[in-house]
Amino acid sequence: MHHKSRFPSRLNTNFFQGFWNTPKNNLGIRISLKFYKNPIFRLFNFYAMKLLYSTLISILCMSTSLYSQSRPRQLGIPFGILKPGTLNAITDVPGVKVGHLTKIQGDEIRTGVTAILPHGGNIFQDKVPAAIFVGNGFGKLAGVTQVQELGTLESPIILTNTLSVAAGIEGAVRYTLSLPGNEKVQSVNAVVGETNDGFLNDIRGMHISPKEVMQAIENAKEGPVMEGNVGAGTGTVCFGWKGGIGTSSRKLPESLGGYTIGVLVQTNFGGNLQVSGVPVGQKLGKYPFKDALEKSDGSCMIVIATDAPVLERNLERMAKRAMMGLAKTGGIASNGSGDYVIAFSTSEGLRSPYSAERNQLESAEYLRNDDMTSLFLAVIEATEEAIVNSLFAAETMEGKDGHLVEALPKEEVVKWVTAAHQ
Repeated sequence: MHHKSRFPSRLNTNFFQGFWNTPKNNLGIRISLKFYKNPIFRLFNFYAMKLLYSTLISILCMSTSLYSQSRPRQLGIPFGILKPGTLNAITDVPGVKVGHLTKIQGDEIRTGVTAILPHGGNIFQDKVPAAIFVGNGFGKLAGVTQVQELGTLESPIILTNTLSVAAGIEGAVRYTLSLPGNEKVQSVNAVVGETNDGFLNDIRGMHISPKEVMQAIENAKEGPVMEGNVGAGTGTVCFGWKGGIGTSSRKLPESLGGYTIGVLVQTNFGGNLQVSGVPVGQKLGKYPFKDALEKSDGSCMIVIATDAPVLERNLERMAKRAMMGLAKTGGIASNGSGDYVIAFSTSEGLRSPYSAERNQLESAEYLRNDDMTSLFLAVIEATEEAIVNSLFAAETMEGKDGHLVEALPKEEVVKWVTAAHQ
């Protein structure tokens, strides 16, 4: 007795012809009308398509995040010959802490505070050697003269916007006065740097309070440092693209002392952007004098930390080299730019106690002039990389009066730079 099979023969071409003419589901699978109209199949079809879309979106997001979350070095862009520290950040210098307070409210407020602490103790009671170099003095850096006169730093370094310098001073002073052991202190030299974020931020509103400055200090910690649209870099613009906070470091080989040099920048300046020697700004059509309406003015705050035993004179020499790093990125220290470099050493043997017996001679071990060259190179390389890091970490932002500043087109930049170095 012959039974008719429920399944067609492999050679039943009529079946395949009918199958080919039946509708397809969203995944391209051909289904007979009987199943195609089945509500269970339609439900399966809906979720299958949803899964396909979500998978495609995930792939696209992964591709985008590769550039938005990776730092330039991870994407194949070379910077100098010295190796970075473990984190490639200023916090590679042991004891250094960084804290941010980011303030984004409504359509107008795009600003913040960044605090850098040389060590985790009482900085006023345990001052560190420091120096300041002025690349171009169109700025409002507070506390500069005492550092230049005495060669020490006694407060956290505060970075913020131009019209919040006063709040920065008050916050740093109140923090210092609140520390145990400072109950009788009546003078504090707060070091507060700034850049003008008034294009994206309602700077005239003076939205930073002393309490928020103290919060940034209290947020300070060791470890990885957030970059881009955070803290004092929230509303900044660099080379016509979105700027922000950037950081980098260099670890010298043991043959050169094994010291660590770290740099943190607040980028808000102009020029002709260059990345690892490639004239990116020119390729992207954003550079000074291209249009009479465009400006290259702005500012850059640069903070250098090192564990090398270096006193204020050679710290100033290191600070000068940071401007070479800025120049390597295409910065031109324009007429309206406030470019300041603050350098300090965390070396415990060089710290100055607030309370000390009078008429006592000091003795310390510190690096000779002949041993400074490798530190100079480290500063140049780390400054250049920190600036580029700030651009790669920053994201497109819309702010005051609907002003929009786009992020650097990282994918294009990576292609140009890696091709140039092949």
